[in-house]
Amino acid sequence: MTTLQHDIIEELQVLPKIDVAFEIRRTIDFLKSYAKKHVFLQGFVLGISGGQDSTLAGKLTQLAVDELNEELGEERYSFWAVRLPYGVQADEADCLAALAYIKPTTIYKVNIKPAVDAGVQSLKDAGIELSDFVKGNEKARERMKVQFAIAASNAAVVIGTDHAAEAITGFYTKFGDGGADLTPLWRLNKRQGKELLKALNCPSMLYDKVPTADLEENRPSLPDEVALGVSYDQIDDYLEGKPVEEAARHKIEGHYLRSQHKRHLPITIYDDFWK
Repeated sequence: MTTLQHDIIEELQVLPKIDVAFEIRRTIDFLKSYAKKHVFLQGFVLGISGGQDSTLAGKLTQLAVDELNEELGEERYSFWAVRLPYGVQADEADCLAALAYIKPTTIYKVNIKPAVDAGVQSLKDAGIELSDFVKGNEKARERMKVQFAIAASNAAVVIGTDHAAEAITGFYTKFGDGGADLTPLWRLNKRQGKELLKALNCPSMLYDKVPTADLEENRPSLPDEVALGVSYDQIDDYLEGKPVEEAARHKIEGHYLRSQHKRHLPITIYDDFWK
């Protein structure tokens, strides 16, 4: 194991092996404890895409809400699950299947296309033409903007789906899906998240599907592993302290080093990050 690999594993708190039941329990307890500590809180908000990460975070959140309400003997807490298509969602069936599995308190559907397109057009009118890639980031930021608006309207907080295999590569939009109040999956890699879903009796179609951010229109449903140039198995092996081939290690560490700014709070003059 290289020194950098050791430092990354320590930073992201990834365990080489997990106790699945323990991780499920402590995630639910984490969400419950946060709710109990903040007396204003009425629940949680999360965008559901139909992929593994939001399905897992959504299920754990709903389980926490159910336990909180059962302990109180009243329906005080809610989980607002939000569908956020840009026009027509290609994997709409998966999104609906995820919602059926999670059984959230409330479901909203907000089409982000009018807002995103209006912003793109306003920039174009000002002489700024967005690339397809940058427009994809605008979609991610609009989705998070909607979630925070729903949260603010319901005395709730926003759940993020960031996990170790995503964090190490910076494979998320800064202040988009990377912006949230709570990240209950932090510390888990991709295969560990899959293990939790299996234990929670999730339909296999939701965790066996090819992961994709699906933000670019010129490359629809582009697999994450194609975009990253490395497989999740290789990333997970790296995060578990296992040896990986040199090319994969170089790619993973390159992603990590280039995306350090995403894992850092806004930089002040007192930080040494910029020096």
